[in-house]
Amino acid sequence: MFSLNESDRYWLCPSSQDMRKGFDALSVVVRRDMGCYPLSREVFIFMNRSRTTIKLLHWERGSLILYRKRLEKGRFYLPVFDKESLCYHLLWWDLV
Repeated sequence: MFSLNESDRYWLCPSSQDMRKGFDALSVVVRRDMGCYPLSREVFIFMNRSRTTIKLLHWERGSLILYRKRLEKGRFYLPVFDKESLCYHLLWWDLV
């Protein structure tokens, strides 16, 4: 049913986002700010400013899925921005 794994491609939004945003607002961020297509079967990651909550937007089998994860302690790791590829390199294991 829900199947994220290491074979998926993950894209981290470069700016922090309001965690009240839902499917439609995050899809606009994917198109406008990230230059990607939200229905591409890739996984788009959004963090709040304090890096304690993330949301993942993913198109799977005809519908958008929105995952949310909140840390009770600590913060999510922010990967190094690669200036050559203009993206963050993030692996599945960084989210688990």
